[in-house]
Amino acid sequence: MKRLALLLSTIAMVGLSASAHAQTVIKAGHGAQAGHPTQFGLVKFGELVAAKTGGKVKVEVYPDRQLGEEREMVEGLQLGTVDMAVVSTGPLNAFVPQVGVIDLPFLFKDSQHAYKVLDGEVGQDLLKRMEQKGILGLAWWENGWRHLTTKKSIKAPDDLKGVKLRTMQNPVHIAAFKQIGAAPIPMAWGEVFTSLGQGVIDAQENPVTVIYTNSLWEVQKYLTLTGHVYGPHAVMFSKAAWDRLPADQQKAVREAITEATAYQRETSQRLEKEQLEELKKKGMVVETIDTAPFRAATAEIASSQKNVDQAMLEKIRAAGN
Repeated sequence: MKRLALLLSTIAMVGLSASAHAQTVIKAGHGAQAGHPTQFGLVKFGELVAAKTGGKVKVEVYPDRQLGEEREMVEGLQLGTVDMAVVSTGPLNAFVPQVGVIDLPFLFKDSQHAYKVLDGEVGQDLLKRMEQKGILGLAWWENGWRHLTTKKSIKAPDDLKGVKLRTMQNPVHIAAFKQIGAAPIPMAWGEVFTSLGQGVIDAQENPVTVIYTNSLWEVQKYLTLTGHVYGPHAVMFSKAAWDRLPADQQKAVREAITEATAYQRETSQRLEKEQLEELKKKGMVVETIDTAPFRAATAEIASSQKNVDQAMLEKIRAAGN
């Protein structure tokens, strides 16, 4: 009897092990903090995928560059060492140069204009171009409207003359700030807070959610609401990892991404409003300015960038009419 019980127990254990082994784990990384909308979007995505696959697929979320800096994660997607990543457009220009068109300053009229473009022909074209690099582009999420944080008040372009301003490694952003007169310094995000505190750089630019979740009020006094660029997050999957998924799980992932995209964007807009008020309470001076001089100063950037697809640019502008 004892032997029978032992045998049944062993069989049960083997069964559990086999069941656990059969579960597919998707490791998803991003560069933002755990309080960022992209973190919440990935957690929601994981919940949806688990529900749609009956628990056969589990999503593990790794925030705050745990799987590497953004460019490293994109390279990991190519190599198959990273299953999934959500990154800003900065590093993507090195892989799909045409992405630079959506980084142009003052391109989008509002968030709805951006969504229409990114979910439409232009955005989907850019995602498809990633396949040539071994990456499956799934969707565009929201990082948010980028604003300036500085140690001094910024009212006009002349106030940025000579200011050492951290930017992403993004040629369009760099060109735009040079045009204004700032001294842009491309820098990996992990170095920014310390560099601001030590005076290596004077300023940076990012959405409110990034400014808040990284406690930039501790090293920056002013937040100027320039809204100079709408910053999306690209949701991407390693082609090698994708091809290992059976068709039904691929379908579940796509469905979950669509639902999670709406959730992530709604969360982003809600948090931006809440966190802007929190930044004021933390002591940041939030300034609303006339952006017309900044628009005028950067008006010729589109024509000076060789990787800007003019046909795409016209479609984007037309979508805002």
